[in-house]
Amino acid sequence: MTWIDFPLYSGIVGLFWLVGFIVLLLSYKKGKLLKFAHVFILLGWCILIAFVAKLWVELDRPPMRTLGETRLWYATFLPLIGFVTYIRWRYKWFLAYSIAMAGMFLVVNYLNPETYSKTLMPALQSPWFVPHVLVYLFSYAVLAASSIVAIKGWVDNYQGNFSMETLKLADNLVYIGFAFLTLGLLFGALWAKEAWGHYWTWDPKEVWAFLTWMGYLIYIHYRYFHVQKTKQALTILALAFVVLLVCWFGVNYLPVANTSVHTYTQG
Repeated sequence: MTWIDFPLYSGIVGLFWLVGFIVLLLSYKKGKLLKFAHVFILLGWCILIAFVAKLWVELDRPPMRTLGETRLWYATFLPLIGFVTYIRWRYKWFLAYSIAMAGMFLVVNYLNPETYSKTLMPALQSPWFVPHVLVYLFSYAVLAASSIVAIKGWVDNYQGNFSMETLKLADNLVYIGFAFLTLGLLFGALWAKEAWGHYWTWDPKEVWAFLTWMGYLIYIHYRYFHVQKTKQALTILALAFVVLLVCWFGVNYLPVANTSVHTYTQG
């Protein structure tokens, strides 16, 4: 099994998810169809997990080095977040969103094939590599989901049918994502100490990671002290996600990226 098999796997996963997505929409009128939607979505998710596992074995390294590989993890995490959120709060629309976004990441990877290398530079040959990257990717996926909730909140507010339940969902997602984001920062500091001898070097990627962390911390504090100011809170949440996007891939295209020790994440 090699990366060249990705079109086949992604095609099968995409087909299952497309059918599951359509059946999920139909379940709004016929509730009995909901179980069938879950089955199709879960089957596609299991196939994707199998592909990631086989890719890991084939490359003989964690598939977490390039942007394409991180997109693959996003596609893997989003359905999980969607299902957990649905089980807890019963939001069908959020489950549909997670599947649609996961499918989008698969399409982007399909349209942008990469040349994958089995080798890892010395800095990546660390026991902190896998936990740092996995925790960060999971936190990014959860925080991205919270931003979609914020957008829904803005739309509902504009239409005059805003519900505080929407903001509570955003809060819970931010709490989870922020916790993992904090772990990611700590793991990254320990990794940096081992690889370069310093916990923090003000590298461009580190700076934007810190700004992302601060953005969501500001949101949490604002929500705590200004419970009724929903529009402002939703705005802060949306802006925090913009900073996250810059940290995730935008910083790689900035001039300062040439001096970054994180240039291995490009590609």
